[in-house]
Amino acid sequence: MGQKPMTFIRQVCAICAYPELLNSASLPEDAKQRARDILKNVAGGTIGAYNVEYSVFDLPEKMAKYIERRDGGIPSRASNVIISVGASRAILSALSMVIVEEEGKKTGVMISTPRWPGYMDAIKWIGAVEVEYYLNEENGWTPNMQEIRRALYEARTHCNPKVLCIENPGNPTGCVQNRECIEEVIRLAAEENLLLFADEVYQDTVFAPGCYFHSFKKVLFEMGPEYSENVQLISIHSISKGHTAEAGMRCGYLEFVNIEEAVLECLHLSAFFGHPPVLGMIVMGLMLDPPMPGEPSYDNFMAEKQETLNNLAVKARLTEEMLNQAPGIHCNPIQGAIHAFPRIEIPDKAVKVAQAQGLEPDVFFCRKLLDETGIILVPGSAFGQLPGTHHFRLPFLDPVEKLKTILTSIKDYHRKFQQEYS
Repeated sequence: MGQKPMTFIRQVCAICAYPELLNSASLPEDAKQRARDILKNVAGGTIGAYNVEYSVFDLPEKMAKYIERRDGGIPSRASNVIISVGASRAILSALSMVIVEEEGKKTGVMISTPRWPGYMDAIKWIGAVEVEYYLNEENGWTPNMQEIRRALYEARTHCNPKVLCIENPGNPTGCVQNRECIEEVIRLAAEENLLLFADEVYQDTVFAPGCYFHSFKKVLFEMGPEYSENVQLISIHSISKGHTAEAGMRCGYLEFVNIEEAVLECLHLSAFFGHPPVLGMIVMGLMLDPPMPGEPSYDNFMAEKQETLNNLAVKARLTEEMLNQAPGIHCNPIQGAIHAFPRIEIPDKAVKVAQAQGLEPDVFFCRKLLDETGIILVPGSAFGQLPGTHHFRLPFLDPVEKLKTILTSIKDYHRKFQQEYS
């Protein structure tokens, strides 16, 4: 999509993969020093070894220090941080630990609608029951406590809900939860004895004016011992998103708060059977501990990071504005992440045609759009949506001029679609 890799991260990775580059005059000294430090700590001084110790001891120490800095000094223990092969594996590993059938009832996992589809797959894979709660589209896709309680109480008639999953920022919604909302979620989890699972992989991709990322852990501890000593929390992060965007390197982490030692021991054991590629772990360490002020690469690193966020902000505003110009399309403000999730009006005639073909109406719309324009959108039904509403997800990562062309084509096609099926 045109986003360039972070120069410093790739330089360090290149040196670690080919240490002869330590002799190159074209690479900055701080990149070389980082590579030297890493090569001292990896097994045999090479990224070609298994490097289990690096993933179990060295990198979690860096992560704990990063989390402490991020959260303003709230303590983080390296033993509570576990490395994973990306966020997807982290989700599967963590959720699988809570699954047990009790009194004939399966474990329920509460997940927002809409949500990242990987959660549905993970819940099926581990043999749990998916418990949907609807986000409030009219209020910018925020969680509604009354709606979560409705879903919870209904689910308790047929399963045992144990986990409440929250994505912040949201995929596909682009919503960034404010502090008040996070506090409400924590209080609810405490009252209902739910494990909080905070998906925070887009935490570095917040760009809307007045919006800030608040980690669930930071808010939890600032609410006092009543919550910080009792609410169980698991949070995840990954190198795949934001300005780093090294999805192919495959590395993520989980941090555990108020989780019993026996459970952590099992999770640490499972990590031995699937630790990430060493280059992925190196990228994770660099993402969490970037160049510092005064180092040769600092200015360029910060300029590249800010340029990425500025470009996302420009493209988010462009997407929102152009889609809202089209009659029958409504797009909420995009505050973070990399997607828009607009609601579209689909005429009754088109709904009936889609049903006759055994398709969801938004799938029908997206397939016809693909046939006529070559543009691929993901229908809203893949993420879940309030019955009777229709959406699609659009990533706004393309270069601006190409994105304008895509958005114009979508607007024109939607108008034509409405006329055809009016």
